[in-house]
Parts: sequence; structure tokens; C-alpha cells
Amino acid sequence: MLRLRCKAKNGTHLMQGLTHQSRVQELKDKVEELTGIPCGMQKIMVGYPPSSLDLRNGHAHLKDYPIKSGDTLIVEEEKYKPKVTTPKTPLLDHTPALERRAVPADNSCLFTSVNYVVEGGVYNAACAADMRQLIGHIVASDPAAYSEAVLGKSNEDYCAWIRRSDTWGGAIELSILSKFYQCEICVVDTQTVRVDRFGEDAGYGKRVLLIYDGIHYDPLQMLVPGTDCPPQTIFSTSDDVILAQALELADEARRKRQYTDVNRFTLRCMTCQTGLVGQKEAREHAKETGHTNFGEV
Repeated sequence: MLRLRCKAKNGTHLMQGLTHQSRVQELKDKVEELTGIPCGMQKIMVGYPPSSLDLRNGHAHLKDYPIKSGDTLIVEEEKYKPKVTTPKTPLLDHTPALERRAVPADNSCLFTSVNYVVEGGVYNAACAADMRQLIGHIVASDPAAYSEAVLGKSNEDYCAWIRRSDTWGGAIELSILSKFYQCEICVVDTQTVRVDRFGEDAGYGKRVLLIYDGIHYDPLQMLVPGTDCPPQTIFSTSDDVILAQALELADEARRKRQYTDVNRFTLRCMTCQTGLVGQKEAREHAKETGHTNFGEV
């Protein structure tokens, strides 16, 4: 037999009828009988200093617990509070993400895109005319650097050509704008998944990004989802992670076939309505006729 006492708020009681072979549930029933504390709300401690016993297994034997004859069990009533479950607010992903910012396909997408990124994400639909004038002025002021060999046409003809609203910008214009804005302009190509870097060797400290699908340019910007943070469009030239992310965007667009094969896409000369296929035929037609206004069919 175990000679045990239990001490509770209502006094100290002698516990009789328990042995080492008695089960935990028998002990708890005896405690409830003597103290009035329900089995499910009993906290039973033993030893010095008192340590709580884990009595959740009602079928276990008392011999498996550090209880011996002569012990006084200290019993307290546990005040169980109902567990209040509050609905969890879904965690928003505030990880910055690089994305394309669409601009109109109006023959001036390169100029609109460059202006957007160098101005820190401010869209100006009317900027193209000023940028064309700027390029024309830079080219006209340095005919030695911008000769017919570089431009593919005379300096004077080029200046007249680039100022027109229906001509497309490309590598020459990107090179000029990179130098003017003193920043590296990186263009990721969705067909070849490569990056062309204008101003790469100039030692500039800042970088802007465009994405190109063969006939159209869009600016790239970093946004923080679920916030009102303004877009980031200017990055450090030492940030190669941003280049890797831009190439991932280009690769995703390639897999979705979001590009135009410039060697196979069909064009029409908007001057004489001649049908053409690819850039090569368009260049030859322009050389033969002087027509330079083409539209995609």
C-alpha cells in the first residue's frame, strides 16, 4: 500500500487504497473525491521543489511515476481558458518583383521606354518628339563621329529621318541616349534571351533596363506588391542580380513565344504599299526607293 497525502485549498487529506499497481485514473478519482477538483482540471505536483506530473495517460501504473510512500501530493485546480482562434490574415508577399511596364506601340516605344526609366518611373506620353529632337541635335553637332558609315545614311538625312514620328529607334539611338543620360541602358531580347548593354564600358554608376520583342520596347521596373511604393527603374551597374532577373523575364516571354521574328515577319511599305518580309527586304526596299515608313501586317 502507498501511504500518501494530498494537499489542496480545502486542506490536507490522507489517501488510502492506492498501491504501485494502481492506475493514474484511480489516483485522479481519489483526488477529485477528497478535494472536489475535477479530474480534467487537476494539476498534481510531487517532490521538493514540487514538479508537475504528466498524468494524461489514465491507464498508466503509479509505479511508473516518481511517487513513493510518505509523499504529499500538492493539488491545484488548473483554470483552463477557452482557446480563442483568431482568423489569420494571409501574409502578403512584399518581395520586390521585376516586371514589364507596357507602353504604346506607336513607333516611338523606344523613346517612351527610355524616358520612363531614366525619369524614375514617370510616364510622359509626349516625350518622344523632344527625344527625337535631342538625338537629331547631338548627331548634327558631331558629323565626324556620326558619319554615313555609322548612320547608314548621310548625317543630314539621318537628322531629318529621326525627327519624324513614324521612324523606329534602335541601337544607334540607344547608344546616344546612354551617353546623354550617363547611364548604362540594358536591353533584354525575348527571342534570343540575351542582354545588349549600351554604355557598358563607360564607367557609369547607374543602369536602366528595357525588354525587346523584336519590334517593340517596354521599360522594366521593380515593384513591391501590395504597397504604394513607387516603382524603381534605376539600378546600380554593380547589381548583376537585376540583370539575371531581367533575363528570366525574357526567357519566360520566349517560352510563351512573346516575340516577333524580324527575319520572317511581314511588313508593308506605307508609302507605296509594297509587301515585304523581314528586316532584310525592308532595308533593301528603303535603299532602292528611299521609303522608310513601314507597318507590320
